[in-house]
Amino acid sequence: MTLFPMFMKLEGRSCLVVGAGTVGEPKIRSLIVSGASVRVIALHATAAVAEWAQTGRITWEARAFEAADLDGPFLVIAATNSRDVNATIFHEARQRNILCNVVDDPEYCDFYYPAVVRRGDLQLAISTNGHSPALAQRIRRELEIQFGPEYGTWLEELGRIRQQLFASKIDPEERRHLLHDLASREAFERAQAAEFNIEAGSLEKM
Repeated sequence: MTLFPMFMKLEGRSCLVVGAGTVGEPKIRSLIVSGASVRVIALHATAAVAEWAQTGRITWEARAFEAADLDGPFLVIAATNSRDVNATIFHEARQRNILCNVVDDPEYCDFYYPAVVRRGDLQLAISTNGHSPALAQRIRRELEIQFGPEYGTWLEELGRIRQQLFASKIDPEERRHLLHDLASREAFERAQAAEFNIEAGSLEKM
Protein backbone atom coordinates (compact mmCIF):
# COMPACT_ATOMS: atom_id res chain seq x y z
CA MET A 1 0.00 0.00 0.00
CA THR A 2 1.31 3.43 -0.96
CA LEU A 3 0.58 6.22 1.50
CA PHE A 4 -0.56 9.66 0.38
CA PRO A 5 1.82 12.19 1.97
CA MET A 6 0.34 15.53 3.01
CA PHE A 7 0.51 18.24 5.65
CA MET A 8 -2.90 18.89 7.16
CA LYS A 9 -4.29 22.12 8.62
CA LEU A 10 -5.90 21.30 11.97
CA GLU A 11 -6.31 24.79 13.39
CA GLY A 12 -9.72 25.05 15.01
CA ARG A 13 -10.72 21.51 14.05
CA SER A 14 -12.16 19.19 16.69
CA CYS A 15 -9.79 16.33 17.49
CA LEU A 16 -10.41 13.56 20.03
CA VAL A 17 -7.73 11.68 21.95
CA VAL A 18 -8.76 8.66 24.03
CA GLY A 19 -6.04 7.96 26.59
CA ALA A 20 -3.83 10.48 28.36
CA GLY A 21 -0.91 8.46 29.68
CA THR A 22 2.70 8.53 28.52
CA VAL A 23 1.61 7.22 25.09
CA GLY A 24 -1.17 9.74 24.60
CA GLU A 25 0.66 12.78 25.98
CA PRO A 26 2.96 13.44 22.97
CA LYS A 27 0.02 12.97 20.59
CA ILE A 28 -1.99 15.52 22.53
CA ARG A 29 0.96 17.90 22.54
CA SER A 30 1.35 17.68 18.75
CA LEU A 31 -2.34 18.48 18.27
CA ILE A 32 -2.05 21.50 20.57
CA VAL A 33 0.94 22.76 18.58
CA SER A 34 -1.13 22.41 15.40
CA GLY A 35 -3.83 24.63 16.83
CA ALA A 36 -6.48 21.91 16.99
CA SER A 37 -9.41 22.00 19.39
CA VAL A 38 -8.44 19.02 21.54
CA ARG A 39 -10.82 16.93 23.61
CA VAL A 40 -9.39 14.15 25.77
CA ILE A 41 -11.28 11.18 27.23
CA ALA A 42 -9.35 9.28 29.89
CA LEU A 43 -9.84 8.08 33.45
CA HIS A 44 -6.32 9.24 34.35
CA ALA A 45 -3.85 11.68 32.84
CA THR A 46 -0.19 12.59 33.12
CA ALA A 47 0.75 15.74 34.99
CA ALA A 48 1.36 17.57 31.71
CA VAL A 49 -2.06 16.66 30.30
CA ALA A 50 -3.75 17.67 33.55
CA GLU A 51 -1.97 21.04 33.42
CA TRP A 52 -3.06 21.62 29.82
CA ALA A 53 -6.64 20.98 30.91
CA GLN A 54 -6.33 23.33 33.91
CA THR A 55 -4.96 26.12 31.70
CA GLY A 56 -7.69 25.64 29.10
CA ARG A 57 -5.46 24.39 26.29
CA ILE A 58 -7.51 21.19 26.05
CA THR A 59 -10.76 19.74 27.39
CA TRP A 60 -10.33 16.63 29.54
CA GLU A 61 -13.20 14.40 30.64
CA ALA A 62 -12.12 11.91 33.31
CA ARG A 63 -14.24 8.93 32.31
CA ALA A 64 -14.30 5.87 30.05
CA PHE A 65 -14.80 6.12 26.29
CA GLU A 66 -18.30 5.94 24.83
CA ALA A 67 -19.23 5.49 21.17
CA ALA A 68 -21.14 8.79 21.29
CA ASP A 69 -17.79 10.55 21.82
CA LEU A 70 -17.19 10.08 18.11
CA ASP A 71 -20.13 12.27 17.15
CA GLY A 72 -18.35 15.33 15.84
CA PRO A 73 -14.54 15.07 15.79
CA PHE A 74 -12.54 15.45 12.59
CA LEU A 75 -10.07 12.77 13.65
CA VAL A 76 -9.41 10.55 16.65
CA ILE A 77 -6.31 9.17 18.33
CA ALA A 78 -6.69 5.96 20.36
CA ALA A 79 -3.94 5.75 22.98
CA THR A 80 -5.35 3.54 25.73
CA ASN A 81 -3.55 0.55 27.24
CA SER A 82 -6.33 -1.79 26.05
CA ARG A 83 -6.07 -3.24 22.55
CA ASP A 84 -9.77 -4.15 22.66
CA VAL A 85 -10.80 -0.59 23.49
CA ASN A 86 -8.49 0.79 20.82
CA ALA A 87 -9.94 -1.62 18.24
CA THR A 88 -13.47 -0.60 19.21
CA ILE A 89 -12.59 3.07 18.76
CA PHE A 90 -11.12 2.34 15.33
CA HIS A 91 -14.16 0.41 14.10
CA GLU A 92 -16.60 2.98 15.48
CA ALA A 93 -14.62 5.74 13.77
CA ARG A 94 -14.61 3.83 10.48
CA GLN A 95 -18.40 3.60 10.56
CA ARG A 96 -18.53 7.39 10.87
CA ASN A 97 -15.85 8.09 8.24
CA ILE A 98 -13.61 9.64 10.89
CA LEU A 99 -9.85 9.35 10.46
CA CYS A 100 -8.35 7.24 13.24
CA ASN A 101 -4.87 6.43 14.50
CA VAL A 102 -4.36 3.69 17.06
CA VAL A 103 -0.92 4.36 18.51
CA ASP A 104 1.65 1.63 17.84
CA ASP A 105 -0.88 -0.58 16.01
CA PRO A 106 -0.49 -0.11 12.21
CA GLU A 107 -3.39 -2.48 11.50
CA TYR A 108 -5.77 0.04 13.07
CA CYS A 109 -4.50 3.24 11.50
CA ASP A 110 -5.91 5.42 8.74
CA PHE A 111 -2.81 7.58 9.05
CA TYR A 112 0.56 7.46 10.79
CA TYR A 113 2.49 9.97 12.82
CA PRO A 114 5.76 10.59 10.97
CA ALA A 115 9.09 11.32 12.57
CA VAL A 116 9.43 15.09 12.11
CA VAL A 117 12.26 17.60 11.99
CA ARG A 118 10.90 21.11 12.70
CA ARG A 119 12.85 24.23 11.86
CA GLY A 120 10.31 27.02 12.13
CA ASP A 121 7.93 26.65 9.19
CA LEU A 122 10.23 24.05 7.63
CA GLN A 123 9.05 20.54 8.46
CA LEU A 124 10.68 17.35 7.23
CA ALA A 125 8.50 14.29 7.80
CA ILE A 126 9.72 10.68 7.57
CA SER A 127 7.44 7.67 7.33
CA THR A 128 8.20 3.96 7.00
CA ASN A 129 4.54 2.97 6.50
CA GLY A 130 4.57 1.57 10.02
CA HIS A 131 7.34 -0.94 9.29
CA SER A 132 10.09 0.60 11.42
CA PRO A 133 9.50 3.72 13.52
CA ALA A 134 13.03 3.18 14.87
CA LEU A 135 14.46 3.71 11.37
CA ALA A 136 12.35 6.84 10.91
CA GLN A 137 13.69 8.20 14.20
CA ARG A 138 17.29 7.44 13.19
CA ILE A 139 16.84 9.31 9.90
CA ARG A 140 15.21 12.18 11.79
CA ARG A 141 18.27 12.49 14.05
CA GLU A 142 20.53 12.58 11.00
CA LEU A 143 18.40 15.27 9.34
CA GLU A 144 18.39 17.33 12.54
CA ILE A 145 22.17 17.59 12.18
CA GLN A 146 22.03 18.33 8.46
CA PHE A 147 19.28 20.96 8.79
CA GLY A 148 20.09 23.03 11.85
CA PRO A 149 17.93 25.71 13.56
CA GLU A 150 19.35 28.36 11.21
CA TYR A 151 17.12 26.96 8.46
CA GLY A 152 14.06 28.34 10.23
CA THR A 153 15.37 31.91 10.13
CA TRP A 154 16.55 31.53 6.54
CA LEU A 155 13.14 30.24 5.45
CA GLU A 156 11.46 33.31 6.97
CA GLU A 157 13.74 35.53 4.89
CA LEU A 158 12.98 33.52 1.75
CA GLY A 159 9.29 33.98 2.45
CA ARG A 160 9.66 37.76 2.75
CA ILE A 161 11.63 37.94 -0.50
CA ARG A 162 9.06 35.78 -2.27
CA GLN A 163 6.22 38.09 -1.23
CA GLN A 164 8.17 41.11 -2.45
CA LEU A 165 8.87 39.50 -5.80
CA PHE A 166 5.24 38.51 -6.33
CA ALA A 167 4.21 42.09 -5.51
CA SER A 168 6.64 43.47 -8.10
CA LYS A 169 6.32 43.59 -11.90
CA ILE A 170 9.21 41.22 -12.51
CA ASP A 171 8.88 38.74 -15.38
CA PRO A 172 7.37 35.47 -14.03
CA GLU A 173 10.10 33.32 -15.60
CA GLU A 174 12.83 35.53 -14.20
CA ARG A 175 11.12 35.44 -10.80
CA ARG A 176 11.00 31.64 -10.87
CA HIS A 177 14.73 31.37 -11.63
CA LEU A 178 15.57 33.92 -8.97
CA LEU A 179 13.54 32.09 -6.30
CA HIS A 180 15.25 28.80 -7.14
CA ASP A 181 18.67 30.47 -6.99
CA LEU A 182 17.83 31.99 -3.60
CA ALA A 183 16.82 28.54 -2.28
CA SER A 184 20.06 26.89 -3.41
CA ARG A 185 22.64 25.50 -1.01
CA GLU A 186 25.15 28.06 -2.28
CA ALA A 187 22.77 30.93 -1.39
CA PHE A 188 22.23 29.42 2.05
CA GLU A 189 25.96 29.17 2.68
CA ARG A 190 26.49 32.78 1.54
CA ALA A 191 23.71 33.95 3.87
CA GLN A 192 25.22 32.08 6.82
CA ALA A 193 28.70 33.43 6.05
CA ALA A 194 27.35 36.97 5.87
CA GLU A 195 25.53 36.58 9.19
CA PHE A 196 28.68 35.15 10.78
CA ASN A 197 30.72 38.13 9.55
CA ILE A 198 28.14 40.57 10.98
CA GLU A 199 28.21 38.82 14.36
CA ALA A 200 32.01 38.71 14.34
CA GLY A 201 32.16 42.41 13.55
CA SER A 202 29.77 43.19 16.39
CA LEU A 203 31.93 41.24 18.83
CA GLU A 204 35.04 43.11 17.74
CA LYS A 205 33.35 46.44 18.60
CA MET A 206 32.52 45.30 22.13
